[in-house]
Amino acid sequence: MLTNFKLSIIATSVIIASGCSSLGVEPWERDLLAKKEMKLTSSPIDASLDDHIYFSKEASSGGRSFAGGGCGCN
Repeated sequence: MLTNFKLSIIATSVIIASGCSSLGVEPWERDLLAKKEMKLTSSPIDASLDDHIYFSKEASSGGRSFAGGGCGCN
């Protein structure tokens, strides 16, 4: 009974670990990811305008993904 439990734990661990074995971009996928539509910011002008608005509202610069700034009263 205990060996079956150990075997199932090992099998589960191997299955979970093999799920991360194919991370990254394969060579045949790079042509699709290099298209203009796949950019994170499709329009650099709109992105810079959004950055300016965010800076003006939050009183902070850069790093739109984290909180900070506030009203700037500190």
